[in-house]
Amino acid sequence: MPSDKSAVRKIVEKMAELPLGKTRIMEVCGTHTMAIAKSGIRSMLPENICLLSGPGCPVCVTPAAVIDAVLELSMRQDIIIASYGDMLRVPGSRPGDSLQRRRALGARVEIVYSPIDAIELARNNPGREVVFLGVGFETTAPGTAAAVLTVRDAGVKNFSVWSMLKTVEPALRALMRTEDFNIQGFLCPGHVATIIGERGFEFLPRDCGMPAVISGFEPEDILTAVYLLLKQIADGEPRIENEYKRAVAPEGNPLAQKIINECFVPRRDLWRGLGAIDASGLALRDELAEFDAEKKFAVEYGEGRPSPCRCGDVICGRIAPQECPMFGARCTPEDPVGPCMVSSEGACAAAYKYQSI
Repeated sequence: MPSDKSAVRKIVEKMAELPLGKTRIMEVCGTHTMAIAKSGIRSMLPENICLLSGPGCPVCVTPAAVIDAVLELSMRQDIIIASYGDMLRVPGSRPGDSLQRRRALGARVEIVYSPIDAIELARNNPGREVVFLGVGFETTAPGTAAAVLTVRDAGVKNFSVWSMLKTVEPALRALMRTEDFNIQGFLCPGHVATIIGERGFEFLPRDCGMPAVISGFEPEDILTAVYLLLKQIADGEPRIENEYKRAVAPEGNPLAQKIINECFVPRRDLWRGLGAIDASGLALRDELAEFDAEKKFAVEYGEGRPSPCRCGDVICGRIAPQECPMFGARCTPEDPVGPCMVSSEGACAAAYKYQSI
């Protein structure tokens, strides 16, 4: 892996030597999105290489209908919503309506940094139900599962999880089936791969003929992975390669997979920009229903109003953030219209902060 400017320059020169026309590749990880923007990697790439962001930011892919339902539940006086910070500013269907606004109107909304913090909140507030918003992909699913098993074994009755957890494979398969899909290779998320392993991405070359490289998060990691991906495309030999071998094993993390399977089952779920996708979400098993906030409070989802921003198109790689007419004008991090401008891992937030996409 290159560690100095001359080595980085050599990798970029090797990219330029590859016999490729206009080539579009996609990263599918919010941490990659921010690292790419912060390091200015796009400005280093040859002009024929376009690097786009995909559905890798968990806050961004959560649709407005789900946010609306959370907002409605948050106003109950017997409930405390426990959430990671990014979720507080995500708008629902109505402009400006968010958990942050609901908190100002009297809702009890607490920022937590882990599910364990949410459990502690429940123990300290025995007269109120704590609903933890379980947002994320396979990376955060084991921690959420462990929290559910902890409260079950400890007899904590005033804690439940609203599972918004999603899985990567069904989303990528759905994305590749869209009519206007135009991506030639995937930069795969290193964090997710630590859980599901190299094998979790073998479907890309095997079933879809799609080149794929698992990448770490340092600029050198990403540039190396991009070169490996471009070489696959140039050679016409799609396969799964693992640039992040120091953290990702072929089989992933069997213990993490075991606890996920112990607590969750796949379900049809809603994605911003992609709609409903079969087996793309994780629901708590029936035997854990007492800790399932959706079941406990009989949550119902409305239609959700279409967002005036083009966050869904950004998530699907159809446009870059600056191509949304609201970017930097009506939609800014201080006054976001869509979740891609809210999340610390959102493509629009990264583009606005570093102006490099």
